[in-house]
Amino acid sequence: MSERHFRTCNLCEAICGVEIEHENGRVISIRGDKDDPFSRGHICPKALALKEIYESPNRLRKPLKRIGKEFHEIGWEEAIGETAERLRDVRNRFGRDAVGVFQGNPSVHNFGTMLSSGALLKALKTKNNFSATSVDQLPHHFAAWSMFGHPLLIPIPDIDRTGFMLVFGANPIASNGSLMTAPDIVNRLESIRKRGGKIVLIDPRRNESTRIADEHHFIRPGSDVYVLLAIVHTLFADNLIKPDRLADFTDGIETVRNSMARFTPERAESGSGIAAGTIRRIAREFAASGKAVCYGRMGVSVQKFGGLCQWAINIINILTGNFDRAGGAMFTRPALDLLQTAKRGENIFGRWRSRVRGLPEFMSELPVAAMAEEIDTEGDGKIRALVTSCGNPVLSTPNGSRLEKALAKLDFMVSIDIFVNETSRHASIILPPATGLETSHYDAVFSLLAVRNVAKYSPPLFGKSPDSRFDWEIIQELAHRVGGSEEPFKAVPPEAKLDFGLKFGPYKLSLDELIKNPHGIDLGPLEPCLPVRLLNDSIRIQLSPEPMIKDLERALNDDPDPSELVLIGRRNLRDNNSWLHASEVLMKGKNRCTLLINPADAERHGLEDGRTARVRSRTGTVEITCEITDDIAPGVVSIPHGYGHKRIGFETDAINPGVSINDLTDDLVIDGLTGNAAFSGVPVSVSAV
Repeated sequence: MSERHFRTCNLCEAICGVEIEHENGRVISIRGDKDDPFSRGHICPKALALKEIYESPNRLRKPLKRIGKEFHEIGWEEAIGETAERLRDVRNRFGRDAVGVFQGNPSVHNFGTMLSSGALLKALKTKNNFSATSVDQLPHHFAAWSMFGHPLLIPIPDIDRTGFMLVFGANPIASNGSLMTAPDIVNRLESIRKRGGKIVLIDPRRNESTRIADEHHFIRPGSDVYVLLAIVHTLFADNLIKPDRLADFTDGIETVRNSMARFTPERAESGSGIAAGTIRRIAREFAASGKAVCYGRMGVSVQKFGGLCQWAINIINILTGNFDRAGGAMFTRPALDLLQTAKRGENIFGRWRSRVRGLPEFMSELPVAAMAEEIDTEGDGKIRALVTSCGNPVLSTPNGSRLEKALAKLDFMVSIDIFVNETSRHASIILPPATGLETSHYDAVFSLLAVRNVAKYSPPLFGKSPDSRFDWEIIQELAHRVGGSEEPFKAVPPEAKLDFGLKFGPYKLSLDELIKNPHGIDLGPLEPCLPVRLLNDSIRIQLSPEPMIKDLERALNDDPDPSELVLIGRRNLRDNNSWLHASEVLMKGKNRCTLLINPADAERHGLEDGRTARVRSRTGTVEITCEITDDIAPGVVSIPHGYGHKRIGFETDAINPGVSINDLTDDLVIDGLTGNAAFSGVPVSVSAV
C-alpha cells in the first residue's frame, strides 16, 4: 500500500511544499502540497526532477578515482584518506593558499553542506576561496553590508501587500522569485493587479513575466544604473522625498542629493533607450502609489555597475518611505536566524587581494572571475589543488574554456558531486554524497529571504545505502583529517545545530515542533524591525557609503558603444543549474538553447530563423540555432545559462547539449566595485554558418 511523504522541494529558491506518493522505495507521484501554508499547493515542473535525480542511473553512488584517463570506483576510506593526504601535501609544500575552494549554487540549497562547509574552510585556512556568489548576487550582499551592516540583511519585496512593483532585470515567473523566495509567484504577482496595483518591468527581453506586467520597457543591457540613478534624481528634483520615520535613523540623504545632480533622465535616455519623460513618469507614479517596492535581480547584478544598481534600488525604496513598512522592501524574522550571533560593524571587505589582478576579498571570498588565472599563472601562491563542492564552474563562470584548460594543470582536484560533469571530470577523486530524497532539509538561507516568515523541516523519505555518506559526513571528516586533529572523528548531524538555533531563535521553536508540522509553520507576514535589526556600529541606515559615492565617477566616465551587438543570458522555468539537464522529463520538448535575436538584427547580419548562427566574443566562438523574435530588443542577443554538455557527451534523445554562454563571457570584465562577474552586455559579433 502506498504512503505519502511531505517535504520541501529544494531545487530552487521557491521552497515549494510537495506531496510524494511512494511504495516499496519507489516514487509513484509528486504533486504540490495543498496544506503547505506558504506554497499553497503550487509546484513548478522542476519538482518532478526530484524523482529522476534520485533514480538516475548516471548519479554516482561510490567514490571515483582517476587512473590514467578513466575513473574507477574505490572505497570511502581510501577516497577520504587519499584526498586529505593530497591536500595536506600540497599545503605543506607550497603554502596554505596553494589549495583553492569553489562552492556552487546548490550548496545553499543543501542543509547539510551549508552548515558544514565552514569547518572545511577553517581547516584549509586558504585565502583562495571562491563561490557562485560572485557570478550572481554579490552586489546585493555588498549593498546590504555597506548600508545596513551585514551582507545577509537583504531587503525583501513585500509583494503580498504592495501596490506598485517596479522590476529591473528580473523574470520572477521563470525564477520563482530569486532573492525573493516566493512560491506560487504567478498568483502573488497577479494579486497585485487584482487589488488595483501596477507592475512595471524593465528588461532587454520581453520575458515570461511580461504577461503579468502592466508595462514593459526595453533597456540597453548595462545601462540600468543610469535609469535607476535618474529616478533618484527625479525624486529630489520634484520634491518627492518622504522617508517618514526612516529619517530619524538615516545618514547621508544630502550627500546622495548632491551626487545625483549629473544623473539626469536625459543622460539616462541616451544610453538606455528609455525616454526621459517615461523615467520621470515612473518615478512620480512610484512615489505617489503609497505602497511600492523596487526590485532588481540578475540582469542588474551581473553587469559592470551591479553594486551601484543594488545601492540605487535601496535608495529609491528608502527615500520614498517604502522601506521597513508593509508593501515595501522589508526584512524577515526567520525562526533560524543566521544573524543572531553576527558581529556588529565587522569589516569584511578588502582584507586581502587576489595574487594576479589584485581583486579584493569580500565575505572571505575572492571573485570567481579570478580563479582560472590563479591556477594557470605561475609563481608563488599559484593554486595547485582545488576542492569543488556542488558546482560546475566550467559552465557557470566567465570564460569557462580558460578554466577548463587551467583545471588540467592542477596537481590534485577533488569534487564533492553526484555527477561526472564538465568540471568534476577533471577531478582526481570524486566524492558523491547521498542526495535529494535520502536527505533531511531545512531552508536556512531561503527562509531568510522569504516574502513571509515560515519554518519547515523535511525528514528523509528513503534511507541511504550503508555504503554511502551524507554530504555533512564527507565534509566534516575531510575537515577533521586535513586539520590534523588527533581526536576520534564523529560526525555531527546538522539537526543538532538546527534544533539549537530554533530554540534560541525569535519564536523559541524546536525541531520536535517542526517534525509535528510536516506541512510547515506560518509565522506571519514580514514586520517592521528597524533600526533594531541594523548591524552597523551606528545602528543607522548609511545611505551614502563611501565606496558607492566614489564609484559614481566610474559610471560617469563609462561610454559604451551603442552600435555594438551585446549578449545577455536568460532562464527558463524548467532550467536551474546545469545538473538539472540530466532530467529527461525537464529537457523534453522544444529546443530551449537558442540564440534570440531581433528581426532587424537578423536581417542586418544575414541570419535565418532555425538556421545556425556563429557567435564570437573576445573569449570564444559558439555555433547555435537562431530564433528570430521581436521579444528581444534591437542590438541585443540572448543565450540561456547552464548548457554546453558536448564536453562530456551528455546527450540522449531528449537532451540537447546546447552551447555554453560562458564560452563567450569575459573573465576580465567585472563590476569594479564588487568584483562580481559582468555577464550582461558582452560585446559579440554574429554571422550565418
